[in-house]
Amino acid sequence: MSRFQNIIDPPPDAAFSLVEAYAHDPFQQKVDLCPGFYRDENAQPWILPSVARAKELLHDDPTINHEHLPLSGHPDLVSGARRLVFGTENLDVFDRIASIQTIGGTGANHLGALFLSKTLRPANVWIPDPSWIAHPQIWEQLDGSTSVRFYPYFDKKDHSLNFNGMIHTLQNEASENDVVVLHGCAHNPTGIDITEEQWKEVAAICAEKRLLPLIDLAYQGFATGDLGNDAWPIRMLLKGGDVEFAVAQSFSKNFGLYGEHVGVFHLVTLSSEAKTKVTTQLERLQRSEITTAPSYGARIVSSVLEDENIRRQWQQDLLHMSDRMQAMRERLYRLLTELKTPGSWEHLLSEKGMFSLTSLSRQQANILREKYHVYMLPSGRLSVTGLTEFNVEYVAHSFDSVVKETATL
Repeated sequence: MSRFQNIIDPPPDAAFSLVEAYAHDPFQQKVDLCPGFYRDENAQPWILPSVARAKELLHDDPTINHEHLPLSGHPDLVSGARRLVFGTENLDVFDRIASIQTIGGTGANHLGALFLSKTLRPANVWIPDPSWIAHPQIWEQLDGSTSVRFYPYFDKKDHSLNFNGMIHTLQNEASENDVVVLHGCAHNPTGIDITEEQWKEVAAICAEKRLLPLIDLAYQGFATGDLGNDAWPIRMLLKGGDVEFAVAQSFSKNFGLYGEHVGVFHLVTLSSEAKTKVTTQLERLQRSEITTAPSYGARIVSSVLEDENIRRQWQQDLLHMSDRMQAMRERLYRLLTELKTPGSWEHLLSEKGMFSLTSLSRQQANILREKYHVYMLPSGRLSVTGLTEFNVEYVAHSFDSVVKETATL
């Protein structure tokens, strides 16, 4: 008998299970509204023109090799990523920021959680309810000394931010050194972001109670199409100067480099001495897990960020993606309104980024998949990047039919 045969099977990953089911569905009009990655006007993967140009430059560069990167990652990527998120050339500020390349945004979240659990030893990590499914999983895989807890974020009844519930929970239940996970922009899965004034209130509570914000920045450029606007909360915290905080930065979405897994973890400290100690510990942890991060995706990103012409093209690519997603939101809203589909759909217009958390129930999501071959997560999360001019009418009519069919159930 194997010593491993009694291992308890984990629940299947809903997103990846649906991806597999969609791939094997022979229905011609099937629609995938699950993806957490950008799709173009034909619902196909899109290689950004800026990325294609950077790859050409790398292909023609005779100095490129396959040697290990330094423990902290590709130097040009790390410095470029730091400038991109923090928006400053002030070397005195950078002297307080520890940064290290990671395996994408998931790796940045994981390395940050691992480091903070060993050094800060938080009693709790506070995660928005709802949030990206991997956020609690990452912390649950640690040694168990940090309790995973949730703060209210979304009121599904009226599709609004439950900011009062969020603040009340952090003010009354969080304790010193607790970690607070926050979405930098384009919240996954709701598409509802904290306003600038609300961010200031969150920062004040974190300073007062000595909480440590861990900001997941997976969608910089996707919320508004403007890199600076989407990083505003992070730059506000940096300017305040009284809160130490971390950033898990991903280039999977805004560069379309999902399979390359390019990320950077940053920790903003209050002194250069602390930054040096943090960097040493991060490199030590990284050494025992992956040694160093991969180089190819890092070279693509750094090439785009360093070349002024390619960077301008990248900014146009970001605008194209964000504009297309917003256009699909407006198109779906208009169609549902014309069909007089029961429920409130105005939230589609005010949300940002790739996702919307609809009011569709698990049962309705199942009917959509089984009867109409429209694939959505059981939570009701809609990925607007799966919508195109070729399928949005079919999706709207499918939504309308399911909502009306189940109205009396």
